[in-house]
Formats: sequence, structure tokens, C-alpha cells
Amino acid sequence: MANATDPNVPQIVYSATSKRISEGEIFIRQHVFDFVLSGSSQTFFGGKSHVFKAGDVRFVRKNRLSRFIKDPAPDGLFKSISVCIDQHTLEQLREQFDGPTMHNVTNDNVFLLKPNRLFQNYIDSLLPYVDNDRQISTELVKTKIREAILIFLETNPELKTILFDFREPGKVDLEAYMNQHYMFTGDLKEFAYLTGRSLSSFKRDFFEIYGTTPSRWLLKKRLDDAYYLLKEKNWKAREVFMEVGFKDYAHFSVAFKKAFGQAPTKTE
Repeated sequence: MANATDPNVPQIVYSATSKRISEGEIFIRQHVFDFVLSGSSQTFFGGKSHVFKAGDVRFVRKNRLSRFIKDPAPDGLFKSISVCIDQHTLEQLREQFDGPTMHNVTNDNVFLLKPNRLFQNYIDSLLPYVDNDRQISTELVKTKIREAILIFLETNPELKTILFDFREPGKVDLEAYMNQHYMFTGDLKEFAYLTGRSLSSFKRDFFEIYGTTPSRWLLKKRLDDAYYLLKEKNWKAREVFMEVGFKDYAHFSVAFKKAFGQAPTKTE
């Protein structure tokens, strides 16, 4: 799964690994078509876990936080292709699909798509580029993203309601959201955006709920979780830091020792 950080940049990302990879919580800024070619992938959205296997085509909604675990096939690789759908392409296609809004559209953050008869041909057309590390031109990437949208709308017309909804995230319950996503490694501006607030209103609302600043609360919450995992669950220090939302081990180690008076390795 690609970490799509800019909603206006078209991307086609190929992933291949022979090792199990667990990624910390990331901000998905674009809708994504994700094709699992081999191995399996587990995703975590909003407290729910989903497992996808080779041959599955999943759709991931934009403006969500998620974690991913990639598991290689036995004696093989985990391989996937992610098509990250930029807003400019969607804006160009919107008029073509203008019409009544569909009802009964799933609210799931990630779900399987029905492939149509053109799907395999589409994947085959991408493989010569991604499998051989060839550079794909920006114009060709745009064309292939447009093609993917058209292919999947043919079999999954309900996608229209999701793809062409350009509204920003609405205001949500801040306390519930932070308790669920405190391990996200992004900055406060992203937390504010995802909870439907300006940065200043995010900080103000946060202080009213917690009586402290977001930075202080996040640090304490992450360290408390790390201590629990080390002491009660017998995790290793280098397994813990990313799990609870630290970007690097050195920062985690220094903060942990300051809070608890000993290095995290002494707590294992």
C-alpha cells in the first residue's frame, strides 16, 4: 500500500518484499486501487482488521488512517500494485459520470472490488513497467489511472458516489478519534484536518477535553503503551517504538528513559 501524501500527485506504486513488513499508521490522502499479486496483506482501519490475498482487488478510501502488514507467499514474495487516484483526474471525469447519487454505498474504509473482463489485461499492461524498474512517464501514469477508474466503474458503479465526493473531512468526536489513532506518526496539522478542524480549533478543543497540549498527551499515551507492551506482553524494545507511534528508535529510547528512569531494553 502506498503512503499517498499528496492528493494531487498521480502515482502507480509497485511493492515487492520477501520479508514480513509491518507499517506504522499512515495517512491515506488519495483513493487507492490496490492489487495483491502474491502473498497476503492485512489492513487495520478504525479498529477493524481485513485480510486480502493474492488475486484480490481492494479499494481504499482517502482521508483515512491505517496500518498495513505485508506477508510474503510461502517461499516467495509479497507483491502488489497500488494505483493512487489524484483529484485532478477525478475532476476531469466527474461530468462524464454526472447523475443521481447511488444509495446503499458501503461505509467501509476498505473493501473488495469486483474485477471485470478488462482487469487482467490492465494489470498485464502495467507489469512490464513496474516489474523491471522502468520509469513511467507522468503522462502515461495519468492515462493508466484514468483507465483504472473507467474499468472499475463499469463493474462497480457505486464507486461513483465515493470517487466524485470532494468534500473535506467533517468534524468528528475528537476524544474518540484521538483514543483510536494516537499511534499515528503524522503532525498536528494532519490530526486537525482529519478531525474537521483548523489547527487552532484543534488545539483549543483538545485542551478543553484533556487539560494539556496534544504533544504532551501523545507522548505520555505512547510511552505508557510502550511500557505496557514491554512489561506485560514481553515485546522487544525495537518492536515497540513504531507500534506506538514513534518515528525512530533513538527518540523513543531517550523519551522512555526520561519518563521511566531506565532504557526500554531494561524493561523487556
